[in-house]
Amino acid sequence: MSVAAFICSQKTDYGIDHATSCRALRVSQSWFYKWKNREPTMREQRRARLDEEIARHFAASDGTYGSPRITHDLRGEGWKVSENTVAKRMAELGLAGRVPKKPRSLTRQGKRPAAPDLVGRKFSAVAPDVLWVGDGTMISTDEGPLYLATVEDLFSRRLLGYAMSEHHDAALTVASLQMAVATRGGDVDGVIFHSDRGSEYTAARYQAECRRHGVVQSMGRVGCALDNAAAESFNSTLKVEYVYRQHFRTRAEARLKIATWITDFYNARRRHSANDGLPPVTFERQMIEKRQASTALLRAAVA
Repeated sequence: MSVAAFICSQKTDYGIDHATSCRALRVSQSWFYKWKNREPTMREQRRARLDEEIARHFAASDGTYGSPRITHDLRGEGWKVSENTVAKRMAELGLAGRVPKKPRSLTRQGKRPAAPDLVGRKFSAVAPDVLWVGDGTMISTDEGPLYLATVEDLFSRRLLGYAMSEHHDAALTVASLQMAVATRGGDVDGVIFHSDRGSEYTAARYQAECRRHGVVQSMGRVGCALDNAAAESFNSTLKVEYVYRQHFRTRAEARLKIATWITDFYNARRRHSANDGLPPVTFERQMIEKRQASTALLRAAVA
């Protein structure tokens, strides 16, 4: 901060008049007022515009975006700015992203045999519908707990299926799987679905639903959250970026608002680091278009 800016801040923050500050710092009052009344420099104008844009994008994310995602947003609009600069400006503006909380586990190991771990903590996929992950979590409402089960495609981090219920059971996870299958048009034969060893995933009803669609089950070890870290990560994002900022009076209110957040924000607009900063739906569309273009070129070359 410059001397002149410091003098201004004393007036704004503490009510100390400019003359007193100038005398204390042995600065000429005429110099100070010349500085104060001057036109802003190009650099100062740019910083003011940048601050406005940073604040706008931060507000648009409901106060959840940190400097990496806001930098992606700014660059997408043509700004040439570094992540460090955005981080410094956010600190000056008092804008801080999400604060994580320790998650609560809902896993109750089932009595039926578990599936082998086919993933081994390698949470990535080269194409859609190669590897899905899922988990359950609890949302508090004034009416009592609401349970959410999800299915996420690790190619794009798109949430394909989800279901909510006041009961944490196999019917809930079956419903989330059915939605994921429907989202992909019904043909998901061979996709691997990875989860923990909770009773809702080892249940005969859930295993039968997987067999019906050709879904191959995979499960991590008991009591090891890292074996299903990708699904746990989504739950953390949902809780920290949205649920903890809300107060749900009823389960119906929570269902509607969470479904809207998933559909309109998480899948369609939230930037994801695993997707080069693109939202899941946009990333999927761009990758599919690129592969179709490559296939068309190859066929044209062969012809």
